[in-house]
Amino acid sequence: MRIIFMGTPEIAVYSLDKLDNSNHEIVAVVTVPDKPAGRGQKLRPSVVKQYAEKNNIKVLQPEKLKNPEFISELKKINADLFVVLAFRMLPKEVWTIPPKGTINLHASLLPNYRGAAPINWAIINGETKTGVTTFFIDDKVDTGKIIDQKEIEITRTDNAETLHDKIMILGAELLLETVNSIENDTFKEIPQDKLVSDFVQLKAAPKIFKENCKIDWNQNLNQVYNFIRGLNPYPGAWTNLEKEGQIFFMKIFDIEELKSEKRLNPGIIFVDKNCFRISCLDGFIIVKTMQLEGKKKMESSEFLRGFNLTGCKLI
Repeated sequence: MRIIFMGTPEIAVYSLDKLDNSNHEIVAVVTVPDKPAGRGQKLRPSVVKQYAEKNNIKVLQPEKLKNPEFISELKKINADLFVVLAFRMLPKEVWTIPPKGTINLHASLLPNYRGAAPINWAIINGETKTGVTTFFIDDKVDTGKIIDQKEIEITRTDNAETLHDKIMILGAELLLETVNSIENDTFKEIPQDKLVSDFVQLKAAPKIFKENCKIDWNQNLNQVYNFIRGLNPYPGAWTNLEKEGQIFFMKIFDIEELKSEKRLNPGIIFVDKNCFRISCLDGFIIVKTMQLEGKKKMESSEFLRGFNLTGCKLI
C-alpha cells in the first residue's frame, strides 16, 4: 500500500524504518517544522525528517494541520493509508482522506492510559504489564476502534527509558502486522466501549509537567520508587535540598530501593560510603545518579566528593 507516515520522535523512526523496509511504500512523511536548538539556536529537523531525507522520502512540515494547501497536497499524493505515531491530534479534514483510513499506534493497552505519557504513568502507577495498541483514529483522543494489541511485562527495574525501548520494538512489529491485515482485509475492529466495565475506572496518561515531578517523601517506599523510575530519564523527578539557607534543585535518576522493618521519619538524608539514601515512610531510596541544576548528571560518588550533605535537609 501507499502510506503517509506522521510522527516526530525517535520511537516513531523505528516504526517508520520497519514499514519502509517492508513491501509497502512510504510515499511521504509529515512531521513538525524545524525548531531552534542548542547554544547557537540553529534550526534542527526532527529525527523523522532526518530519516526521510536520508531515504529520499518526501517531507511535509505544516504549521497548521487545517491549512488548505497542506490538505490539498495530502490528497494529491493519493495514499491508501495514513499511519500516525507520537504526532499531533489530527483534524477530521485530514484523517478522513485515505480510503483505508488513518491508524495510530499507542503505547498502552487501550482503553487504559489514553493521553500523552502512557509509558511514564504505567510505571508511576506500579503496573506490572502494559503494551501497544493499533486503532483507527476518530474525532477524540485515543478513543477509536481497536485493531490489535500486544502485551509486555514491566519489570521492577524498568524505568521510562528501558520500557520506551521495549515498546518501540514491540510497537513496530504490531504496526506492520496491522498494516498487512488492513491490506489483506483480515483485520477486526473492537469498539473501546466494549472493553470498558462500569465497575472499573480507566487510568489516564496526561502530559507531565515539571511542577508535577516533585517527589513526595511522605509516601511509602513503593510509591516513591515507582514515581522516580517512571520519570527517569525524562522529565526527571526532583526534590529541593536546603543547606545553610541556600536551596539546591536536584533531579534524581537511577535508584535502588531498601525496605525497612520499622516506620521511618521521611525525607531524612543518610550518607553512605559511595552514595546516599533518603528515607520514605517504610524504607530508603538509594540514589545512584543525580543532577544539580546547572550541573552535569553524575554518579552519587562523584557528587559526594564535591558536595558535603552534612546539615542538608529536603524541603
